[in-house]
Amino acid sequence: MGDERIRRIVVLGGGTAGWMAGSYLAKALGTAVDITVLEAPAIPRIGVGEATIPNLHKVFFDFLGIPEDEWMRECNASFKMGVRFINWRTPGTGEATARTLPDGRPDRFDHLFGILPDHENLPLSHYWTYRRLRGETDEPFDHACYAQPPVLDRKLAPRFRDGRRWASYAWHFDASLVADFLRRFATGKQGVTHVEDRFTHADLDHRGMITAIHTESGRRLEADLFVDCSGFRSLLINQVMREPFLDMSDHLLNDSAVATSIPHDDEKNGVEPYTSAIAMSSGWTWRIPMLGRFGTGYVYSSRFQDQDRATEEFCRMWGLDPGTQQLNQIRFRVGRNRRAWVRNCVGIGLSSCFLEPLESTGIYFIYASLYQLVKHFPDKRFEPVLLNRFNHEIEKMFDDTRDFIQAHFGFAPRDDTPFWRACKELELAPEFQEKVAMYKAGLGVELPITDESNYYGNFEAEFRNFWSNANYYCVFTGLDFLPDHPLPAMALRPETVDSSQAIFAEVKRRQAELVETLPSTYEYLRMLHHGG
Repeated sequence: MGDERIRRIVVLGGGTAGWMAGSYLAKALGTAVDITVLEAPAIPRIGVGEATIPNLHKVFFDFLGIPEDEWMRECNASFKMGVRFINWRTPGTGEATARTLPDGRPDRFDHLFGILPDHENLPLSHYWTYRRLRGETDEPFDHACYAQPPVLDRKLAPRFRDGRRWASYAWHFDASLVADFLRRFATGKQGVTHVEDRFTHADLDHRGMITAIHTESGRRLEADLFVDCSGFRSLLINQVMREPFLDMSDHLLNDSAVATSIPHDDEKNGVEPYTSAIAMSSGWTWRIPMLGRFGTGYVYSSRFQDQDRATEEFCRMWGLDPGTQQLNQIRFRVGRNRRAWVRNCVGIGLSSCFLEPLESTGIYFIYASLYQLVKHFPDKRFEPVLLNRFNHEIEKMFDDTRDFIQAHFGFAPRDDTPFWRACKELELAPEFQEKVAMYKAGLGVELPITDESNYYGNFEAEFRNFWSNANYYCVFTGLDFLPDHPLPAMALRPETVDSSQAIFAEVKRRQAELVETLPSTYEYLRMLHHGG
């Protein structure tokens, strides 16, 4: 038998996806595989900020052996303890501050990271639901069940001054700095080859396999496996392999964005340790704080608002002059390829799939796909079972996340514009309808994105921690979408409801303690990045 091992990999495209792919594969596969990243000469872009979910460090940077503080300093990274949703229940155009609800509270709620406390083998969410539906409390779910909301209100840090972390958190950073850092790491420490040139065309053999790709300067790069990180252009998967892209605009209406970066007086105003998702007339705006500035962008539907009107609403909210402010105007496709892996070509990142960044899953999709690629890594036989299983995992990851994001718009109470009314008319996928029915029946929601039976190893365990029932409760209850009744079994054990009061009291005690002892996020980031 001949040597069937994969010996050469070419990654087409640099940027965040390309250099995450190059560094991750180099670590996972070792020196027996030669890896080349073909990257077109850099085009300057506005750094509008990137946000992640909490498992990024443990399943990516820890895997590479890079300490958290090191890469945070390199990438102007800041902390993110959750997503704060602003004005998703009240009508109006974009406003950066929360409007007032009829009960006098601000129109905001937090999707927080971390695991809820348990009591008698049930998460605290069930006890909150029991009390809320019986009229025994009107305290919002996030404030009743988590220690974080008062900390977020005061812009305090998820670490104590001595570096100990007290809460689960993710990160904000400049994606271009991450790509640059990983490029230096991959080429300097892992032996990855970097070629700056432009792709022109590919060679295929009689089986439809890619044998080589050509560049503008005349290079011919041969490989056994090709990883397409060419972004929305999808130069290999869509254009060379002709794999169809499945449009998902019947689930999510947004297809455009206007984005920029805005200077910020951190010392005066503090640094928010969360991403803001601010509802607009035809979509929503992100705010991603970093030291010295914040990245922001309005994600909107071109069916309901043209570029000029969207830009005007966006700039008016931040007090910007659209005539002088440097803006990125972006059109994007929402959906996924029918198959992410076709013969000897794998799509990673935007070339494979895209969802608007409402729950910050863009970076996650990259390293989740890389994890699955290594898990199902082939030899030159490219056995169909490996490709099929990989494609199944990516399909589930994307579709379940798509449904969760669709629910944000569909369950939001506001219906003051054609956009928000149209979101209510979109049909949920049958599998997600079942999850919603479980939630309404008091049971909670099954874990999305991957079957619980498939959790093997560190990565799946970390992801299960993030996509817990608590995430659904944070968003659904925050949108005033409540279960129809409590978990039926709770009626049989009223004593557990009574004893749960001690858990709620402990949350309040912890909130007060943290507010008194934590440094501000600005103070901690200054210490981390500048030594004080």
